[in-house]
Amino acid sequence: MMKYMDDVHKKYWQYTLTRESIMTTLRTAIIGCGKVADFHAKAFVNLPDSQFVAVYDRNLQRAQKFAEPYKVHAYDDIRAMISKEHIDVVSICTPHPAHAAPAIEAMKAGAHILVEKPMASSLEDCDAMLAVAEQEHKKVGVISQRRFYRPCMRIKQAIDAGKIGKPVLGAVRMLGWRDKPYYDSDPWRGTWDGEGGGVLVNQAPHQLDLLLWYMGEVDEVYGVWRNFNHPYIEVEDTAVAVIKFKNGALGNVVVSNSQNPALYGKVHVYGDNGAGVGVQTDGGAMFIAGMSTITEPPYNDLWTVEDEADKLESWKKEDSDFFNSVDSMHYYHQLQVEDFLKAVIEDGTPLVDGYEGRRTVELFTAIYRSTKDDAVIKFPLHASQDR
Repeated sequence: MMKYMDDVHKKYWQYTLTRESIMTTLRTAIIGCGKVADFHAKAFVNLPDSQFVAVYDRNLQRAQKFAEPYKVHAYDDIRAMISKEHIDVVSICTPHPAHAAPAIEAMKAGAHILVEKPMASSLEDCDAMLAVAEQEHKKVGVISQRRFYRPCMRIKQAIDAGKIGKPVLGAVRMLGWRDKPYYDSDPWRGTWDGEGGGVLVNQAPHQLDLLLWYMGEVDEVYGVWRNFNHPYIEVEDTAVAVIKFKNGALGNVVVSNSQNPALYGKVHVYGDNGAGVGVQTDGGAMFIAGMSTITEPPYNDLWTVEDEADKLESWKKEDSDFFNSVDSMHYYHQLQVEDFLKAVIEDGTPLVDGYEGRRTVELFTAIYRSTKDDAVIKFPLHASQDR
């Protein structure tokens, strides 16, 4: 199997995923037993650094039902769970606006936290979590498993190696479709209070995270959101933005849940030497956790690096073969969970820590505020500037 990317997975930077000689086992648990919790549970069961022991839900019967097949204990009290089970790491799998309260309670009770994307629906919640993490000396990770896709890592390595020169233009396109049954599948979907936003908060964070990972710190944003054809939801189904980065680069974001049928998610980066690199992270139909499967493997759809442009087809085949050889629904979640557990054991920094997770929330918050004020939003944003 493709040695080049195997080396990337094994050696590249701080997100080395191979186990070292340290044999510490962390006691792990989950808060929130909704659809995405199963991804965390399977990772906790399969990873040798984890002993999965408990789950929490405010509805105890729901927690008991979820816990039964995993043979773990169910709780409706976070502090009791962490104390009685001696929990080291907790995954936060509640709806987005409900991440902060249980995360803060878990950290104060003694656990490190791994939060589902996005980190929160507001900067106020992000900052509250980060403040408690510093106070309690706890680590915070935020799920963004597409960073671990081979084509996405290949782009990061190319940028860091200077293969496109200085990144000067970044673009996100995430065009998909969400129908009424999707929004009806959970009462919190499509609401400001329950979901915290629409396509920017739920579907686009993966692509926004990649753009920020590749392009660097943001200087200012002008954005607009609309709801074009989902009158039964409160939030946006479409948004666009123009970004100016602190290094002088420019960016563009176009994301939508109003394009039927679903199309794709793409992130492209162009450099000042004229070369460009890109990835299609999602294709065919957008993935819905717990409701559908990933229909197309991710692949590099743009690569004009000198002497490497002819590698696109071979990379696509190798990456697709690998993607189809693993349980892609759970494999990349597991890689990121493993990375976080390793950071806890070795007192390191996970690839996507709380400060990285906050950057995505800051970006979509700026787009919401820009629409509200019809103004360019300067960075950094503070909680007092939240929507």
